[in-house]
Amino acid sequence: MNKKQLMSKIATTLNQSKADAERTFDSILSLILDCLKNDEQVKIAGFGTYKVAKRKARIGRNPRTGEQIQIEASQKVKFLPAKALKEMFNK
Repeated sequence: MNKKQLMSKIATTLNQSKADAERTFDSILSLILDCLKNDEQVKIAGFGTYKVAKRKARIGRNPRTGEQIQIEASQKVKFLPAKALKEMFNK
């Protein structure tokens, strides 16, 4: 499902226009991203938790040449599914 299809389903479910549904969705997404930028976790009960994970700098290896390379420290967003979500798919 892409964003356009999701907006259509949200609009139908909430009996709103697609434009209103998209504004609502974009607002929620913006709030989640702002929290993540500020190193805050976003917990959605029954769904899961989004959080920023920090990766330390490390030494890697180029698979073609075998040469060692320095990999810089970075950040990534992790999603940890809630227990209810895991159980839904692992019955």
